[in-house]
Amino acid sequence: MPTPSLAALPIRRLTLRDLTACADLSEDRGWPREEHKWGFLLTAGNGFGIDDPQGGLVAACVVTQYGSWGRPDLGAIGMVLVAQRHARRGVGRRLMRHVVSTMGATPLTLHATENGRPLYEELGFKVTGRAEMLRGRFAPDGLESGVLTRAATAEDLPSILRLDEEVFGSDRTPLLARLPAFADQLRVAEEDGTLTGYAAAWPNMDTHVVGPLIARDTETAKALIASLADGTDRPLRTDIDVRHEELLAWAKTHGLTPVAFNSVMTYGIPDLPGDWTRRFAPLTVAAG
Repeated sequence: MPTPSLAALPIRRLTLRDLTACADLSEDRGWPREEHKWGFLLTAGNGFGIDDPQGGLVAACVVTQYGSWGRPDLGAIGMVLVAQRHARRGVGRRLMRHVVSTMGATPLTLHATENGRPLYEELGFKVTGRAEMLRGRFAPDGLESGVLTRAATAEDLPSILRLDEEVFGSDRTPLLARLPAFADQLRVAEEDGTLTGYAAAWPNMDTHVVGPLIARDTETAKALIASLADGTDRPLRTDIDVRHEELLAWAKTHGLTPVAFNSVMTYGIPDLPGDWTRRFAPLTVAAG
């Protein structure tokens, strides 16, 4: 029986049953397997994929939706991957066009590498910002912060959700409700009983990824990162909005080194909603 052409292969929804195939696809492209992250995204978001008749996946991506149930006001696209043996044959373009069509009038966002950016621009996405990825072992300076941080409790979740929606500009309850189980650490900053920020550190291969990082100001963001670093012996990794120059400079003097830049892109809106001045780092670039 002849092998179907790539254009004839159907695009279907992915589920947790596809976790191993998604991790295999990551590995095929030279990415880490990131099974913990894939599992989180496939649970909190909607996966799309194309099956390879020879086994595994031809391509995959995940869309995480935010806002009202059934009426999202923002969708974040991430983990867009095409198997090496099928690269440069229009598969990624076809998958992305399907996702954009499926999302209808819902505005979209994604973080693009330099290699992926031309495709997204062709589809109508515009660059609206940049994020810098940092990685390394945090080196404390021994100075005591004036910002109080502590481990989050279940009672903090309503306050975290309110603060996050105010800063992010959309309701992320389905995503953040999974955060305590996904992350190894979840910490909050507070002043006079009022939450002024929160951050998580979740395991990804040999690192702990710091994100999301929401904070009233740079000093609060610094205190949250330092407190998370104090609770792990792994290197940290995070993606910081380049407009937060002071935090980036501080992180680099404390052992984190630049790895790469990603372009933040949007479709259907001129810029991301919310307050960027308090939004320092995403939970993961794959989820916006």
